[in-house]
Amino acid sequence: MEDSSSLRAVGWARSLPVSSGVKVARDWTRDHLASLGWAQTAPDLVDAVLLTVSELVTNAHVHAHSAAQLILTWDRDCLHVTVHDASPRLPEQRHPGEEALGGRGLLLINALADDWKVYRCPYGKDVTACFQPPPPSTVA
Repeated sequence: MEDSSSLRAVGWARSLPVSSGVKVARDWTRDHLASLGWAQTAPDLVDAVLLTVSELVTNAHVHAHSAAQLILTWDRDCLHVTVHDASPRLPEQRHPGEEALGGRGLLLINALADDWKVYRCPYGKDVTACFQPPPPSTVA
């Protein structure tokens, strides 16, 4: 039997063409979060991650006009949710009016994630949001 304490990180990746839709990304992410046990221990955190995935993949498809590469990396300290797209243009946080139908994606990510960053890449950019794990259960 392998010693799980030697496990440093685990990750999953999925390519999402513009035609795939955001539901595919959410369903795929939900399945991996369930494998971490978060669906039972931290359903609110799962909802925050899924909303972030929706926003980041939508941004890649709508604003970057690009396929999205969705990468989830779990290192026991943080679940890193990364979406890569082919546009070199960095996202800009907007301040939409009350009647605006859009423009709140980065505001949501800022509120939901423990941290988020944008990284330039040779062929586009990565937007990464970090979610800290739920506290250990204190069931006696």
